[in-house]
Amino acid sequence: MNASTRVVTAAEMRSRAALIAGVLRQCQIPIRSILDAGCGMGLMRKPFEELLPRARYEGLEASQYLCGRFGWVQGSLTDFAPRKPFDLVVCYDVLQYLSDLEAARAIVNLGKLSRAALYVSALTTEDWRENCDRSRTDGAVHLRSGAWYRRRLNKSFRYVGFGIWVRKNVTAILWEMERPLREEAPRDCPVSTPREPRARVPPPRSRHERD
Repeated sequence: MNASTRVVTAAEMRSRAALIAGVLRQCQIPIRSILDAGCGMGLMRKPFEELLPRARYEGLEASQYLCGRFGWVQGSLTDFAPRKPFDLVVCYDVLQYLSDLEAARAIVNLGKLSRAALYVSALTTEDWRENCDRSRTDGAVHLRSGAWYRRRLNKSFRYVGFGIWVRKNVTAILWEMERPLREEAPRDCPVSTPREPRARVPPPRSRHERD
């Protein structure tokens, strides 16, 4: 791998693994099994082994070469069906390489693969426009809005933050100020409500009209 063109470094993936492990630990969600979907070279394997030593790590990869070299399971995120779901599924920069139909199927399958938590990162139209370095980012992808992904993920998961989602049937212990921003009015501010529309009353008739 050419270091001059490499976008993701081992240090960055270590930091990402630490973030995921830290948030789930704070939410009091135990992790005993991890599926790294589209794991590539498996840069998060060692960090997870150090941060979550009791968790079993498994890599899922479409590349036959990488599976042979690193011992990953070869398969597709759209239809991978293990015997048991995993406590944590990591899906880092995979979904943008799938068509709309394939990505939608993959997100449905993520709901089956994850027993408790999910980490998702995908290049969106907003990222392409505002965040990424286009000279070093693969543009041969299917760009979709963040809202497109969130609508589908919300069917099985609820968002915790920093790309981390928790299944709706799993209790995540979060204090109020740790929760993601919700669309609601501040409790200490008055909420204005529209007044009832007034009936239109005709103006009083003139004396000549009354006569």
